[in-house]
Amino acid sequence: MATLTVHTGRIIDNITRLESYLSRQGVQWTLVTKMLCGYRPILEKVLAAPVIRRLHSIADSRISNLKMIKSLHPDLVTMYIKPPALEQVANVIRYADISLNTTLRTLEALNDEARRQERTHRVIVMIELGELREGINRENVLQFYERTFNLSHIQVSGIGTNLGCMYGVEPTYDKLIQLSLFKQLIENKFQQKLELLSGGSSITLPILPRKKVPRDVNHFRIGETAFLGRELDSGKRFQNLSTAAFDFSGEIIELKTKDSSPDGILSEAAVGQVADEPTETAADAPARRAERCILDFGELDVDVHGLKPKDPGVRFVGTTSDMTVYEITKEKHQYRVGRRLHFEPNYIAIARLMNSRYMTKTVV
Repeated sequence: MATLTVHTGRIIDNITRLESYLSRQGVQWTLVTKMLCGYRPILEKVLAAPVIRRLHSIADSRISNLKMIKSLHPDLVTMYIKPPALEQVANVIRYADISLNTTLRTLEALNDEARRQERTHRVIVMIELGELREGINRENVLQFYERTFNLSHIQVSGIGTNLGCMYGVEPTYDKLIQLSLFKQLIENKFQQKLELLSGGSSITLPILPRKKVPRDVNHFRIGETAFLGRELDSGKRFQNLSTAAFDFSGEIIELKTKDSSPDGILSEAAVGQVADEPTETAADAPARRAERCILDFGELDVDVHGLKPKDPGVRFVGTTSDMTVYEITKEKHQYRVGRRLHFEPNYIAIARLMNSRYMTKTVV
């Protein structure tokens, strides 16, 4: 059966290395665990590591995952990293110590619920800096903060922004200095200290050693690099982190030599995806035959385009809902039915696998 193997020791080592590196830079950071989909066996091991107590907080974008984190370690500070839905306000107050916000109506609802639960809820107000995802418009910043500061059970902990996630807007110095200037403006206008300037994520890490992050940016929200050990833009290893915390493997359920092109009239009814095949230059060129294997996973389980075969002699051919085909390009190999092909999964592939109840997860 197709299996995702998770090496928690390597994840913990990555977190430890990142914490040491960022603390030297004067940056606090939040570990974003949403890729793990609240999977208890992994969270139990990772969150028990001593280094976790040195982080600012643990973040997720799913209430159920934060609930799991709080059930394991009630003392950990948790962060809800998307603007809350109104119907989830009670759970946000219950399971998240901090949330990211962009809407006054939501903040007022959070304030009312925090009063009912006799708590003070911390918030980071997100500013729109060009990524066009969550964030209040820049011309409304002062008015927004003025009303937020007046909410009795809301503590404004900081200001933040999201860059690079949807359109890929780069976190340049010019973008981040705008956030820094807004922080100074708010603090001077209202005589209120903002603890956090949350302007960094995994995509910002590579520019930190190049001194392209303003000094005021003192908080990062990091998920992908902590788990996969790579820079988001280049794919290169970051600061000697492990890039082998996750291994995905599928079992070979068929291995045969077949034609490289389908035979018959092709329709639009196919539900699968296929790789682009080279076009034959000669009209009467003979059909190429190749050794192909079928593996026991498909689109229902994983984003197959997020899987990189560890064997360079293996090439993706196509996939359907529950089977995926690869071509073995080298003449001599050890593959046969029952053996496994191994892959390096990317962020989205891992998230899909973690969310699939059909895939085996092995936690090491």
